[in-house]
Amino acid sequence: MQISVIGSGYVGTTLAACLADLGHDVVNVDIDEGIVDTINDGKPPIHEDRLPELVARHVTDTGRLRATTDYEAVLETDVTFVALPTPSDASGRIDLSIMEAGAEQLGETLAAKEGWHTVVVKSTVVPGTTQDLIAPTIEAASGKTLGETVGVGMNPEFLREGTAVADFLDPDKVVLGADDDRTLRDQRALYESLTERSETTVVETGTREAEMMKYANNAFLAAKVSLINDLGNICKELGVDTYEIADAMGLDDRIQRAFLDSGLGWGGSCFPKDVAAITAAARDAGYEPPMLSAAVEVNDLMPQRLLSLLDDHVDVAGKRVALLGLAFKPGTDDVRETRSAALLRGLSERGAEVVAHDPAAVETFRASFPDLDFAAVDTPEEALDGAHACIVATAWPAYAALDAAFDAMATPLVLDGRHCVEPREGIVYEGLTW
Repeated sequence: MQISVIGSGYVGTTLAACLADLGHDVVNVDIDEGIVDTINDGKPPIHEDRLPELVARHVTDTGRLRATTDYEAVLETDVTFVALPTPSDASGRIDLSIMEAGAEQLGETLAAKEGWHTVVVKSTVVPGTTQDLIAPTIEAASGKTLGETVGVGMNPEFLREGTAVADFLDPDKVVLGADDDRTLRDQRALYESLTERSETTVVETGTREAEMMKYANNAFLAAKVSLINDLGNICKELGVDTYEIADAMGLDDRIQRAFLDSGLGWGGSCFPKDVAAITAAARDAGYEPPMLSAAVEVNDLMPQRLLSLLDDHVDVAGKRVALLGLAFKPGTDDVRETRSAALLRGLSERGAEVVAHDPAAVETFRASFPDLDFAAVDTPEEALDGAHACIVATAWPAYAALDAAFDAMATPLVLDGRHCVEPREGIVYEGLTW
């Protein structure tokens, strides 16, 4: 099929490259000329495992992927995915201004197309957004009639940063949301080669249900992480190994082991934004969700718990502290809602001289948090040299491999926020929740 993808951020670029890998001809549409040039040079604009190879292959070798700033490229396609940002505002609600502007421009472009066109919303939006805002905007701007000459559906993404390509090509489920048969049929055809080879479960549903499934997924997983962190805090106080408890819990089919790794908590682009958005939507509808509010409260507590453990061991005023990890998780350079920001603020308030290392996220962190001051070094060994404390905030494999470098610390104190470092003699080791 001929596919266009509006937006070339994290979701849009991954989607475009993976659809090309399924055999479709894909054009990525973005207003940023720099991003468009990067993609057309065969490089992804984001840091994501396996994506560089995929983009290079389908831009350079197969020719099934290209990028442009020209919206009229959608006229040559059968289906358009909308993968534009839906950032949170101060209240936690999603800001739909970018989506609305994109839908209007898409509609104006489609006014020149004869025949049917399918639009699929890929961005995460609260239930009712597709039906009540995006579809009517496209209909009004295009002069077309919904269900007759244009269809608008919803296909939520379930991509984890760091494993997004694998998640797309070998998914747990594919959710196709539509309120007319043709839009549903087009989505089904799009994913036919994927669903045939991966034996995944395909869920066909309405647009509102498809919108809600993404929020339900992320809210459940965020709450699961916060619950194990709360249990971990209890275990820490009672002298119990949280990870041994989690291993046993995970043997129960009703619970499962995934997302039971206690530590600093969740961050990134999905959990914080999605929990805030669905909580705000619930409040707007007249319901206060106590469990989701508690999940956020526990998550916000975890960096402060680690800093309190630091205070129990050393006064860091005027002392060197090594902060290992700035990205919210390994395998990405994403620093949105990273726990390291709260840690760095706390260390700065204590007067510490912070030396930080991250394999991928130093520059994005500096750009996102220009008010936070730290020295960056090229290797974790450099950060540890002469440090009075080490905080592990991101579970990069390089940190798990550290050993002799801890001997170069002025005080070999390791505060492990991710169950990453192996304790040994000669190290004062303190796990956050174990």
